[in-house]
Amino acid sequence: MEREPMRIREGYLVKKGSMFNTWKPMWVVLLEDGIEFYKRKADNSPKGMIPLKGSSIHSPCQDFGKRMFVFRLTVAKQQDHFFQAAYLEERDAWVRDIKKAIHRIDGGQRFARKSTRKSIRLPETINLSALYLSMKDPEKGIKELKLEKDKRVFNHCFTGTCVIDWLVSSSSIRNRKEGLLLASSLLSEGYLQPAGDTSKAAAEGLSDTPFLDLSDAYYYFPDSGFFCEGYSSDDDVVLKEEFRGTIVKQGCLLKQGHRRKNWKVRKFVLRDDPAYLHYYDPAGGEEPLGAIHLRGCVVTAVEDMPDTKKYDADNILFEIITANEIHYYLQAASSTERTEWIKAIQSVARTGK
Repeated sequence: MEREPMRIREGYLVKKGSMFNTWKPMWVVLLEDGIEFYKRKADNSPKGMIPLKGSSIHSPCQDFGKRMFVFRLTVAKQQDHFFQAAYLEERDAWVRDIKKAIHRIDGGQRFARKSTRKSIRLPETINLSALYLSMKDPEKGIKELKLEKDKRVFNHCFTGTCVIDWLVSSSSIRNRKEGLLLASSLLSEGYLQPAGDTSKAAAEGLSDTPFLDLSDAYYYFPDSGFFCEGYSSDDDVVLKEEFRGTIVKQGCLLKQGHRRKNWKVRKFVLRDDPAYLHYYDPAGGEEPLGAIHLRGCVVTAVEDMPDTKKYDADNILFEIITANEIHYYLQAASSTERTEWIKAIQSVARTGK
């Protein structure tokens, strides 16, 4: 008798994008017949679903030398999906449970389920990859601009209205309503990325459509060199309510700066309510230099950072990816200390407010 599949395991993992070499935090749910992944834990509709029938799992996966604890799931159609766990024991637990689920399905276990994914249907004649290349054409494509909003400057981006205007002028669509459908598909498949709070909120399901035909909704091409200016040289503004939590862990770490990519020693204090990691000048001072909001973040060990000079780092680096996809690179004094920090941050990220 068929039944609804049950949840086996869930938690935050870093998932590689299907189109580009981008790694993003996802709330991943392992069901008895598939894997669903969500932008955030609280989302009602998954961003995607990977069926386990006919799939195979590979671990360890050495396809990405600088990323540790990666495993690869190959589906029946020979498409690869890559996930990164925070540490060795977590990766092995995911791999073990996924193998068990695949084995049960191969043994004849059947399930009755209804997909919760909001699918976007397009005519079969539309080739998103070809359309993306046309949009990026230096002469006839969408022009990348420098736009300013809320005291922040967005480089190499464009507005949602510009995208729809271009789709209309290129005869890709008949009207702006069709344009929203097509642009939402480009966004869903990773050909477009949201920039700024307005477009990100829509992409996360807080609007009627994932894509917005608005002049203050910003987007960019994932391989365009987009960057945003407007933060301090290190991090975000620190609010007073961030200090009411209990200190879970503290100590000195090396932190890579956002702009100059240089490394500096900082004293870090991890609090659980709200879930913040504050950092201070180790020479003294009561006021923090910045704070990293950890709620919904993913933290993983890494071997190295691309395009930056290591500060005598002997495989003791780790990366924090926040819920709004800001990447922070830190270095511990030893591999043991790195594991302790990863587990402490992971615990606070899941339970803190």
